[in-house]
Amino acid sequence: MEQAIQRAKVLVEALPYIKEFRGKRIVVKYGGHAMVDPKLKKLFAQQIILFQYVGIQVVVVHGGGPQIEDVLNQMGIKSSYIDGKRVTDARTMDVVEMVLAGGVNKEIVNLINTNGGRAVGLSGKDGGLIKAKKLYHSRKGPNGKSRDEVDMGFVGEVTSIDTHIIDTVEKAGFVAVIAPSGVGSDGLTYNINADTVASEIAGHLTAEKLIILTDETGVLNADKRLISSIVYPEIGGLISSGVVKGGMIPKLECCMKALDNGVVKTHIVDGRVPYSILLEIFTDSGIGTQIIKEKIQ
Repeated sequence: MEQAIQRAKVLVEALPYIKEFRGKRIVVKYGGHAMVDPKLKKLFAQQIILFQYVGIQVVVVHGGGPQIEDVLNQMGIKSSYIDGKRVTDARTMDVVEMVLAGGVNKEIVNLINTNGGRAVGLSGKDGGLIKAKKLYHSRKGPNGKSRDEVDMGFVGEVTSIDTHIIDTVEKAGFVAVIAPSGVGSDGLTYNINADTVASEIAGHLTAEKLIILTDETGVLNADKRLISSIVYPEIGGLISSGVVKGGMIPKLECCMKALDNGVVKTHIVDGRVPYSILLEIFTDSGIGTQIIKEKIQ
């Protein structure tokens, strides 16, 4: 009986949040362990379906690094790296596009559809969704001061977003599931960081929330404890002091960009936790780190 009462309490706690976010948009960047573990993959799809049922429109942007690496290894294609970042040559780009748009994307769509939802897979090529240009990696020169611009191959950055295709898909009652690739003015396809694409799309949709799923608890303080809420101006200090470092820095930068472009709240959430998105959005305490523009009075 006690367990049943607890479940009922959770539902009641969720009601004001469902009311608040009904009819609004949420962009979720799906990546990390949540894309690999079979149980977590199904739970992810079920969460997206629940949002759909209660009238919250979700857009999913996904990564796929581990899956790409697996296929490259199977094909005997060795990747080269600069400062830990993969150089994407033409052959590698063919694999990236095949895995992201043809494999991972369709798996996510299928999971949502077979569990009772309605989803459509897109890439940046569809409807001119994502325009891109070649991204050059900046690194220190031999003297430690000057910076070299390194050609990373078919790695790109967003130049513009046209959300018309997303609007069309949503009006038809489907969730848009987006692979992070774009097309340059040269007609070539470029692979783009999924966090960056999610941030850009959230900003162009003026989404209520951007949620980035990761394999970390969230943003941690100097004592390695979770920071449940960060105000935009605090981020610079966290980075300069070394409290936040490594891969968390670009995630926070994506959150900052989204906030600059009109997104109301951004969240960095541990995707390894079952029902992580629901727990972050529909409970009073949440489980991850929320990043907001300014303190709520």
